[in-house]
Amino acid sequence: MWISDKWKDFELIDCSDGEKLERWGDFYLVRPDPQAIWSTPRRNKHWQERDARYRRSETGGGSWDKGGLPANWQIRYGELRFNVKPMNFKHTGLFPEQAANWDWAMEKIRSAGRPISVLNLFAYTGAATAACAKAGAAVCHVDAAKGMVAWAKENAAASGLREAPIRYIVDDCAKFVEREIRRGRRYDALIMDPPSYGRGPGGEVWKLEKDLWPFVSLCAGVLSEQPLFVLINSYTTGLSPAVLRYTAESLFTRKFGGRSESRELGLPVTESGLVLPCGASCRWEA
Repeated sequence: MWISDKWKDFELIDCSDGEKLERWGDFYLVRPDPQAIWSTPRRNKHWQERDARYRRSETGGGSWDKGGLPANWQIRYGELRFNVKPMNFKHTGLFPEQAANWDWAMEKIRSAGRPISVLNLFAYTGAATAACAKAGAAVCHVDAAKGMVAWAKENAAASGLREAPIRYIVDDCAKFVEREIRRGRRYDALIMDPPSYGRGPGGEVWKLEKDLWPFVSLCAGVLSEQPLFVLINSYTTGLSPAVLRYTAESLFTRKFGGRSESRELGLPVTESGLVLPCGASCRWEA
């Protein structure tokens, strides 16, 4: 498991009965987490003295009980700063478990010894974009949601990257990759965080279990002749880390050589000293 244990502004304090207690900077949030199936004692006072809690509705969706929580605030991870904003579907705009991948990507870019271009697909609010740009890469950030791309620009500016070579694209990721291949544009590194389920601009349905293989196959065509790395993230419980590795070995290792490794991502839990699993990643490197 790759564990993101270098945070100072974020802390997973406890988790129990389908919820987790987190500290985001100076604020304490309680959010649902289906992985926390255990029923352990909630001894920490911030379970009750929280700043906000997201409650699921029996009819679907849910809502925040925010109390005096601000609309947004910033937290820091190393050289990076991010704007946190409680939003619909329990999210805050940041997945702290991905910090282990940011560290890995930054080290790969800094040690490459050459200019590196990165294509970040389903790039959300741009944490990986900021990490790669901070390490010196030129980044193309692609997401279909205009609001998420605007948020990514805010995060880049907060991290001192307002003038960094980042290209922001609001587009369907597959259609954008197809056009880049036709234009002959290539990238040295790929990062992708495809959703478990979604709908395209024409109403077409995306399901990760069905569409991951053709999408990653397509993306293999936009890599340069000397690719540096590929990072694939998955939060779909039906796809094990081994499935991601099989995909990477079949598409990247057989074509370019190198190696791949796939593991769960995790966050340390302060109260128990254990680790909460938070999805899976596969890293291919030349």
